[in-house]
Amino acid sequence: MPTRRAELPVDLPDAARIAGVDEAGRGALAGPVAAAAVMLPAGHGIAGLADSTRLRPARRAQLAGLIRARARAYAVAFVPAEEIDRINILRASLQAMSEAVARLSVAPDYVLADGRDRPQAACPVAAIVGGDATVDAICAASILAKEARDAWMRALDRSDARYSFAAHKGYPSAAHRAALLRLGPGPQHRRSYAPVRAAEAGR
Repeated sequence: MPTRRAELPVDLPDAARIAGVDEAGRGALAGPVAAAAVMLPAGHGIAGLADSTRLRPARRAQLAGLIRARARAYAVAFVPAEEIDRINILRASLQAMSEAVARLSVAPDYVLADGRDRPQAACPVAAIVGGDATVDAICAASILAKEARDAWMRALDRSDARYSFAAHKGYPSAAHRAALLRLGPGPQHRRSYAPVRAAEAGR
């Protein structure tokens, strides 16, 4: 079972098909929220799995390659900025997680989700606070979600370099805030977020 240190809120059989799910990009001012779902086999042998935000980019990319090569199944889903503005970031994050689980090529028996909220799925779902640091399958999902979203933001930067999305990935860095104030929000900014609204109001 792809579990390390967490005290799980459900009793899972050793042979259960377990999917870990996590999101990336909730705190960003621009771009989509991404989610990944990962099913790891027993004895996957991937050392060093951790919360994606605590990994250096090169190590995270290396682990992502191992996860994709060894996972029993994995999938990624995105919810765009305009949908985040329409339904709010919590609902958008849960929607992305549900879509990622639904896209798995192998149907899981259980889903373990990072955080306090449970996405909808066709099987039981348990929410685990701190799961992205304690449950291997969730750690793996955190890594794939982060890598997928970072790649999306780098591609956006190639089509619109004004905001330097490749550098900050849409998060509220000083450089990003300065660009927002100077240029105003672009099409990929989340207008329901206060710094974006303030920059738009100041134009």
